[in-house]
Amino acid sequence: MTSKRHKKLTEYTKDLKPENIDKILSSIKSNCTTKFDESIDLSFRINNKQKKSEVNLRTVVNMPGGTGKDVKVAVVCEEAKLNEAKDSKADLIGGDELIEKIKNSEINFEKLICTPSMMIKLSKLGKVLGPKGLMPNPKLGTVTNEIQKAVTEAKAGQVEIRNDKDGNIGVSIGKKSFDDEKLINNYKAIIDALEKEKSNLTIKGDLVKQLYITSSMGVSYKIKLDKNL
Repeated sequence: MTSKRHKKLTEYTKDLKPENIDKILSSIKSNCTTKFDESIDLSFRINNKQKKSEVNLRTVVNMPGGTGKDVKVAVVCEEAKLNEAKDSKADLIGGDELIEKIKNSEINFEKLICTPSMMIKLSKLGKVLGPKGLMPNPKLGTVTNEIQKAVTEAKAGQVEIRNDKDGNIGVSIGKKSFDDEKLINNYKAIIDALEKEKSNLTIKGDLVKQLYITSSMGVSYKIKLDKNL
C-alpha cells in the first residue's frame, strides 16, 4: 500500500526523458521527505546473459566522497602481524581464536580482511562466510599482507559492486546530506570501475542496459549514461 508521503512525490518518473546525474540530483533530494538521512542509491541492469557464459561482476570501488557509513572491520592474521593490525584501527583482531568465533557464527563485523598465510584456515569456513559475502578475496584486496592499507580503504569509503543472477547491481553513492560534488564523484568512480571491468570481459553489445537513481524512500529516475557502457 502506497503511503500518503509517497503519493506526494513526483509521479510517472519512468516516462521522463533520461538525464545526466547532475540534473537529477536536485529532484532526488527534494523527494527525501523522511526524518532520517536517506541513502542515494543506484540500480543497474546489466547485459549478463551472453551466449557462451553469464557475466559475473565482482569488484570494489574506493569512493572519493566516502559513504557516510561506519564500517566495522575484522582482521584475521598470524601473531607476527598482530601489532600492525592493532595500529590499523581494525575493530576486531585475532588469529585462531577469531576463526573459531566465526566458525560458531559469531560474526560481529561487516568487512573481513585476512593475511595470505591464514587464508588456508579461513577458507574452510566458506559455508559460514560465503552466503554473507564476507569471504576474503585477493581480487577485492581483502586477502593481503598490507593490513594498514586494506583497513584504511575499507573504513574510508569502499563499496563492492556485484551483480545477482538476474543482472541487477545495487549500490549507494552516499547520503542526502552529501553535497552534489561528493555524490557525483562517487558516481563517476563507479562508472569508471564498470568501464574497466567491461574492458576485461567479452561482451556483445553494451554492458549496462539501464541505470536508475533513487533515495531510500523516494521514487526512481532514469540516468543518461555519459560513457558507452
